[in-house]
Parts: sequence; structure tokens; C-alpha cells
Amino acid sequence: MAERRFDDDEVSRILARAAEESVQEPPADEATGVGRPGLTLAQLQEIGAQAGIPAARIAAAARALDRPAPAPAPSFLGLALGARDATQLDRRLTDEEWERLVVLLRDTFDARGQVQVIGNLRQWTNGNLQVLVEPGTGGDRVRLRTRNAAAQALLSMGTTFLTTALILVGITQAQGTVDPAIASALVPLVGGGIGTLIAGIVRLRRWAPLRLLQMRRIVERLEAGPLP
Repeated sequence: MAERRFDDDEVSRILARAAEESVQEPPADEATGVGRPGLTLAQLQEIGAQAGIPAARIAAAARALDRPAPAPAPSFLGLALGARDATQLDRRLTDEEWERLVVLLRDTFDARGQVQVIGNLRQWTNGNLQVLVEPGTGGDRVRLRTRNAAAQALLSMGTTFLTTALILVGITQAQGTVDPAIASALVPLVGGGIGTLIAGIVRLRRWAPLRLLQMRRIVERLEAGPLP
């Protein structure tokens, strides 16, 4: 099989990603590979070495281009109710590396979780947070997913309050008169609905970016090579 070559855009993306945690940036005249028919991974690693970027980081960034996109998490008003990530490794996780991954998961999410192994399937769960390791093409596929059940409940409750308020307003308009009982119920329903929605949105804004970052770091650790 012919060795893969990366075009100018892919070269720039790989070097930029690999240089994120490096002290130096790749030389501008070498980062794009202008005029070349594409660069191999070995050639990219040579360029990265000149900029002080470890070869392992170049390889991990190159693999990230072919990383399978995780299924989109459910959302509400544009806000993700969950977080998901995934990677297809070029190796099978040994029992020792699986144990190291479990330790990494516990440290990252500050949770002990529960481990389950069924044949070739491995799973670590902590509430709604799940990390699944299953056989894939050429290696194991690792999937991470979670959802914020508390925020989802707040958003659902707030929506219910506001929907009920709209129904009461419709009843009042249909009757042509203002029922004192309905009027007195509207204020707490609208206030409670708006307040509950805001609480759920604030919770998601703080939670989702953190979970995505944590998952991304775990995926990148795995893609960089066997866990030490």
C-alpha cells in the first residue's frame, strides 16, 4: 500500500495542532510544503524536529485528521446537553494499558467509576459518563460520552412552566375575561420557567466545555501511543 501523503492544507493543520503545546512554532517556509507533491509522515516529523516538536505529537496530529467524528450530542436552543468524543486506535489495548486508562479516567473525572469487561468489550462508567472500548478496524475504537441529566431536567421543567403559562393565556383570551385564579398563577409560572431555564443554561455553559476538553485530552493521550 502506498504511503499516505498530506497536502498543503493538511500539513498546516497537523503542524499547527502538534505545535499547540510546543515552545516553538514550525518555520513558516517549511510548514506549508509549498511546491511539494505532498509530504509523508516521516517528512513531517523531520520538519517538526527542526521546530522542536516531538515526533509522537506529529504522528498523533496526523492521525487526528482521520479520527471518526462522534455522533452529535442532543442539544437545546443550540446548547449541547451532552459531550462525546471517539478515536480509532492503530493498536489493541493490552490488559495493562486498559488498567492505566482506567486510572487516567479516574484522575481526569475525579470519580472511581465501575469497570466491566465482557469478552473483547471493555467499559468504564460513572453515572451518565461512559467510556467504551471495542474492537475496530486495525485496532480498538474508544468512545466517550456523557450527558448532563440535571441541566436537562431544569430545561425540561422550565419549558413545561412556560408552556403551561401560554396555555393559560390562551384560555383567558378564549374566554374574553380575566380569571383571577389564572392571572395569579401566571406570574409564578412565567418567573419560575424563566429562572429554571436560565439555571439550566448556565449549568450547561460551564459543564460542556470542561467535559469536551477532558475527553479530548484522553483521546490525544491514547493517540500519542501506549499509555506509560
